[in-house]
Amino acid sequence: MCDTIVLASPEGMWLAKNSDREPGEAQPVEWHPAGFAPASRHARRRCTHASIDDEGSRRALVISRPAWMWGAEMGANEHGLAIANEAVFTRMPVATHGLTGMDLLRLALERADTAREGVDVITELLRRHPQGGRMGHRNHGFRYHSSFLLADGRAAWLLETAGWLWAARRIEGCFTSSNVLTIGRDHDLVHPEAAAYAREQGLWRERGDLDFARAFGDPLMAAASGGHRRRACTHTLASRPGDPWQVLAAALRNHGGGHPTDGWRMHMPCAHASWLPTRRAGQTTGSMITRTGPEPRVWMTGTSSPCLSVWKPVAVDRDVLAGRGHAGEAPDGSLWWTHERLHRRVLEDHAAREPPIAAARAELEARARHETDPSQFAALWDEHRERIADWHATVAHHGRSARRGPFAWYWRRQSSRDALA
Repeated sequence: MCDTIVLASPEGMWLAKNSDREPGEAQPVEWHPAGFAPASRHARRRCTHASIDDEGSRRALVISRPAWMWGAEMGANEHGLAIANEAVFTRMPVATHGLTGMDLLRLALERADTAREGVDVITELLRRHPQGGRMGHRNHGFRYHSSFLLADGRAAWLLETAGWLWAARRIEGCFTSSNVLTIGRDHDLVHPEAAAYAREQGLWRERGDLDFARAFGDPLMAAASGGHRRRACTHTLASRPGDPWQVLAAALRNHGGGHPTDGWRMHMPCAHASWLPTRRAGQTTGSMITRTGPEPRVWMTGTSSPCLSVWKPVAVDRDVLAGRGHAGEAPDGSLWWTHERLHRRVLEDHAAREPPIAAARAELEARARHETDPSQFAALWDEHRERIADWHATVAHHGRSARRGPFAWYWRRQSSRDALA
């Protein structure tokens, strides 16, 4: 479950995302250099569950990915192309083995220079490979198809898939994407067999052009995911006037006018998992803001819960973090896991424990946001990690540490499973 925003502004084209997955699923931030596929015509590229033909040159890129997975939830490459994906639930079967949506995203960042080229890369891969395989951290049966928002300095595209079928349209202005299909008859591009297949399978009986979302979307899962409600929330927030960076950061930190414990389904962009089945895969485990284009700027939290974190700059054309974005599958001394201990402490009484550390986080983030010298980026990541210890001590003096109820029970159980208890 995720939320992604594309925003066109006088300052350029922006893409921002909250990656929502299972709690305890660490998400490292990594830089990968440009390069070339091996000269052998039998060269293979190993992805999460499948190996595919390795082709051509690879662009340098920075990504945020689940620690156990090859593919990425979001990222940007050296040519200023940024991509984010969303889980979508369709009437089409998900293959037991194949490329994950995250694999498709990373491969597109490696192989494409523009958003339109990225659409072509992903759709060509879908022509040759099924979309499937395990996509959950602990829930090994969790599988889905993906939609993608792709943006470069001049254009943005939405690509939605249902198995091997797909539809795409160019995006103008402000657009938000969540865990639902949204392309109806307004597609600019569509798989040439989509309409005929939908009619053959009884998924589309109306006259006229194919409505991709109505034909292939799963309405029950769309309701359970809360995707339509979150899309409306993020679109309202992202449409507000103001500095694009601040608008996007505020939107990704929003709790939908409520508290992290509220709701039986995900209705807030800044998601916190819950004991409810509809929210167990609803924890924001990483966040990104990107200004796309020839001179891209990328900021990532490298942590869960943006409401408690700090966006920090990363470079696309060089490795400036030297492992500072690392996070292991099990608890370690990384920034991700150090922050996660703070997050769970604050969740015990979020209303009382978030405000005392807000000013310190805002001060660090203001410096991080405006820093343009790549040689200083690593120091900002170090400072964030070091200051978490102070924030931990601060929140210990506020609120209650032993709340009752199913939400508190769920997080105590989760911390025990993650060996953070």
